[in-house]
Amino acid sequence: MFELEREELVERLIRWGYLNKPEVVKAFRKVPRHEFVPDNIRDYSYADQPLSIGHGQTISAPSMIAIMMESLDLAPGQKVLEIGAGSGYNAALAAEIVGEKGRVITIERIAELAKSAEANLRKTGYGWVQVVVGDGTCGYEKEVLWDRILVTACAPTLPKPLIAQLKIGGKLGAPVGQHYMNQTWLVAEKRDEKNLKIQECGGCSFVPLVGKHGWKSED
Repeated sequence: MFELEREELVERLIRWGYLNKPEVVKAFRKVPRHEFVPDNIRDYSYADQPLSIGHGQTISAPSMIAIMMESLDLAPGQKVLEIGAGSGYNAALAAEIVGEKGRVITIERIAELAKSAEANLRKTGYGWVQVVVGDGTCGYEKEVLWDRILVTACAPTLPKPLIAQLKIGGKLGAPVGQHYMNQTWLVAEKRDEKNLKIQECGGCSFVPLVGKHGWKSED
């Protein structure tokens, strides 16, 4: 069920230029997005639009997720930290690319969503991804340093703890800007301890990144 819809979505994203890298295309073809979407809106799983997953949070449109995944240059064996587990879908895509020789940890501040994401990852074969409940703006120091950090909510600026926890040569992808508007997807490559190479990858719209090093509330 949904195999045809998933393949049609992938073909559209390739045709529109959002999907190019073979490893990302393969992940989009394999990970069942409908298993990460609430039952009542499952029929919209493969539409190119964001969908509500409850608690004021969303699963991003597939085209936006494709931009996120491709811009980070994910590769087998990497250690990846995601800030904002949501439904677990992004973590599953990352896990499919880096493989079990890699490491994926995703942090979610809303306990109910973390529990749901963990269940979704387990039932789809990605139970080795670790889901942590906490303030993702502080990163995850227990397993530093990270090859890649993926932020799935909009920050006012790139959180300093995440930059500090990134390997030299590592990449951090995040939406930066104001609440729901004037946001830009940025990819910061850590050249050395003091210098970042920042690439702007287009406009976007995400919910606020709430936490000590983000917004203080969702208002």
